[in-house]
Amino acid sequence: MRISGYGIVVLSVFLFYFIDHSVHARPVVLVLSNDDLNSGGDDPGVGDSSDFDEFGESEPKSEEELDPGSWRRMFEPDDDSTVEAASPQYYSGLHKILSAASEGNDRLMEEAVEEIEAASSSGDPHSQSLMGFVYGTGMMREKSKSKSFLHHSFAAEGGNMQSKMTLAFTYLRQDMHDKAVKLYAELAETAVNSFLISKDSPVVEPTRIHSGTEENKGALRKSRGEEDEDFQILEYQAQKGNAAAMYKIGLFYYFGLRGLRRDHTKALHWFSKAVEKGEPRSMELLGEIYARGAGVERNYTKALEWLTLAAKEGLYSAFNGIGYLYVKGYGVEKKNYTKAKEYFEKAVDNEDPSGHYNLGVLYLKGIGVKRDVRQATKYFFVAANAGQPKAFYQLAKMFHTGVGLKKNLEMATSFYKLVAERGPWSSLSRWALEAYLKGDVGKALILYSRMAEMGYEVAQSNAAWILDKYGERSMCMGVSGFCTDKERHERAHSLWWRASEQGNEHAALLIGDAYYYGRGTERDYVRAAEAYMHAKSQSNAQAMFNLGYMHEHGQGLPFDLHLAKRYYDQALQSDAAAKLPVTLALASLWLRRNYADTFLVRVVDSLPEVYPKVETWVENVVFDEGNATILTLFVCLITILYLRERQRRQVVVPDPVGGDVAQPLDADVAQHLAAFPR
Repeated sequence: MRISGYGIVVLSVFLFYFIDHSVHARPVVLVLSNDDLNSGGDDPGVGDSSDFDEFGESEPKSEEELDPGSWRRMFEPDDDSTVEAASPQYYSGLHKILSAASEGNDRLMEEAVEEIEAASSSGDPHSQSLMGFVYGTGMMREKSKSKSFLHHSFAAEGGNMQSKMTLAFTYLRQDMHDKAVKLYAELAETAVNSFLISKDSPVVEPTRIHSGTEENKGALRKSRGEEDEDFQILEYQAQKGNAAAMYKIGLFYYFGLRGLRRDHTKALHWFSKAVEKGEPRSMELLGEIYARGAGVERNYTKALEWLTLAAKEGLYSAFNGIGYLYVKGYGVEKKNYTKAKEYFEKAVDNEDPSGHYNLGVLYLKGIGVKRDVRQATKYFFVAANAGQPKAFYQLAKMFHTGVGLKKNLEMATSFYKLVAERGPWSSLSRWALEAYLKGDVGKALILYSRMAEMGYEVAQSNAAWILDKYGERSMCMGVSGFCTDKERHERAHSLWWRASEQGNEHAALLIGDAYYYGRGTERDYVRAAEAYMHAKSQSNAQAMFNLGYMHEHGQGLPFDLHLAKRYYDQALQSDAAAKLPVTLALASLWLRRNYADTFLVRVVDSLPEVYPKVETWVENVVFDEGNATILTLFVCLITILYLRERQRRQVVVPDPVGGDVAQPLDADVAQHLAAFPR
């Protein structure tokens, strides 16, 4: 792969927004010309290389150190009470907020907010962050963007990372990239410091709990933790001595995957059993555990031993961990950049993306090699194309500072956000899913709403869906207790809109429907058309159909039968399942074109008004218990009469010669008649 020497270089860079749903994140193709490459990047005097760290923090930090005020203590408590002791009122109020959401207790929620408000007034940054959330959602306080922004600003200055995420997303929505990029840069750096040393950690994707308007049962089934049948089968295999199953279970517990609570002790147990059977991936992760001190005392010597064993077993990603230890001088006699480079090159020779990233850092900083920013850029792009988040982080810094790449704050902000969303605060998604699966919809809504404020599209979509799907059962808290219908619709509308801005085509479609039908807002065909256009730009077939319909009827768009047909055709091209509605719509267009202002056209136009009335009649009259019984008996009677008549005609058939010959009964008729007396 070459960066220089071509007029235009097209690099397919996949921006992983880590979502698993019907609306997939589409790959973004990054097109770079020679002008995009900073020709002065090889000059050590160009740009400040001190902006680029070598390999993260000198000592790996715990997640609570990386995310002060973390909600982890509410869901995964441990014996370390130092953080809680520093902010007892904050954690007490947070506990009450979550309990009130679970119980649907508006009085307890008011008490919790008052407690948090008092702590906020005394200057506690984490309580200020919560009050920013309270004012931002309109929960027990009048919704106020200005007060929310002010509280989050104070909290961010006090070191609260969740407020920094919220402010960064606020600036991003307003296209204030100069401010957003600074916050996302800090957040991305924190996220990178929580990553593994030897390879990219597994993608912990926020689960989309819905698919369209329905619950995403397939994805939820795989997230039920120890209750999941597949997990139980895997556990049985592990207990019977299957090393691969042991590794998978250890992995699930180490990262808290598949709906399991993160448990480093259980992870260590299963990894240890797996390595007894020579499982190399478990050896590598034991090296990671000892290097990070996750559930054990940090021991770099043991880390090096396990990583070396994994590498000898042919696990090439382990070379990265060994190289890292030589760069930092951990577990070895002294720093040795030459050996580090050799190990990274071994990883690259075996097409390991983390190896490309690590070599990129060496060339960017000039560590053990002559500084070569273009070569570093080349390595970072290879790693980024493989989905390596740390490579996106370095590319973001290059776009941010203009070192190696031409300065581009918008691109830098996008890449920083991508990495920042994998920080320790992303654990909120796991706890929200756990609450939802346990039927605790109120707690799930609070957690998803918190993440929605921080800019997570999946959380915005999930929170909006819960509000729409569960209604009063969502335990939504408004200004004066439980949400009114108006408050709930407005909140869902706002969340869907934010999700649509981030590429969720289904959200844009729902926004269009809300304006078209006047659900939770004033009916506005023009704004409905704008929302459908947004969804159409993301290749949504339903939106294309709706735009065709609006052109056909002149609703919010000019009356234009040619454009209507074009949109109908596009809908069919985009989704074969649209064949029936498109066929009916094209028939309607034909009638309208050839029989304008006739009775037929008036009948077609009346169908949207008639259908709801028919639907209501079916629900209220036909499905009424007594009427349904009568209707069923009537259908049975008609069926019996039909079968008797059919039998009468088939029992005796005139003989061709002249006599009557008995013919055998049709088998189906005989079966039905056997149940009735003659």
